[in-house]
Amino acid sequence: MTSEAITDAQLATLDPKGLIRESYRIEGIQPGECRSIFLDWALSLPDGVDSRQAIVTLRDYLGAAYPDHPMTSVLQEGQDAAAKPRRRGGWRSRTR
Repeated sequence: MTSEAITDAQLATLDPKGLIRESYRIEGIQPGECRSIFLDWALSLPDGVDSRQAIVTLRDYLGAAYPDHPMTSVLQEGQDAAAKPRRRGGWRSRTR
């Protein structure tokens, strides 16, 4: 799915509750509030939707118009974190 030619149906699939879209409309929203919205968005993604690709598409499509918006920064942070998956916990992470 390319970010340049996104339809309303594709946007609805990537942002089923409209959380990310609406966050760009909130005046004075802070980064902490954007992170909370992002977490709610991530938890509400339908099965089968690639979260990494969804983040990239939403950031490219919605964030292009608002490069200085806190949600654009949060989406970038999410993309950076998703690009570097890491194992947390378990016996392999403990020092021996």
